[in-house]
Amino acid sequence: MAYTVGEMAKRLGVPASTLRYYDKEGLLPFVGRSAGGIRVFEEKDFEWLRIIECLKKTGMSLKDIREYIELAMQGDATIERRLELFRKQRTVLEARMAELQQTMDTLDYKCWFYETAAARGTTEGIGELPPEEMPERLRKIRTRLRTAPGAED
Repeated sequence: MAYTVGEMAKRLGVPASTLRYYDKEGLLPFVGRSAGGIRVFEEKDFEWLRIIECLKKTGMSLKDIREYIELAMQGDATIERRLELFRKQRTVLEARMAELQQTMDTLDYKCWFYETAAARGTTEGIGELPPEEMPERLRKIRTRLRTAPGAED
């Protein structure tokens, strides 16, 4: 089955302009064209587009995504380089996830702080509560928030 840019964009849940941009950036060399030069997407292109979408979400640059696609189209001789690209991006994503977890931990701490304040009717004294009067999972977070980088040593 063949799909137009608009039809494929709808299937992916993205604007058609996104697919046009991908094409302009050289990310769609696998997409065929009609005799009139119109992009014609096929069912097999859906997986490619999902991979591009995934790699973008990981923060991979368009340049690296383009390189991956070019390597994949070259065949098995490039397996090691493609694996290297994915491992590198996995490391980048793991670091981002750790940063996001720290952010979530901070929000958890602040939610606890204001839930406690709401129950007491004041924020007074909450910041000075001894660690044993706080949920254990929040103690390290409060310490991290109060400690300047490099001061832990």
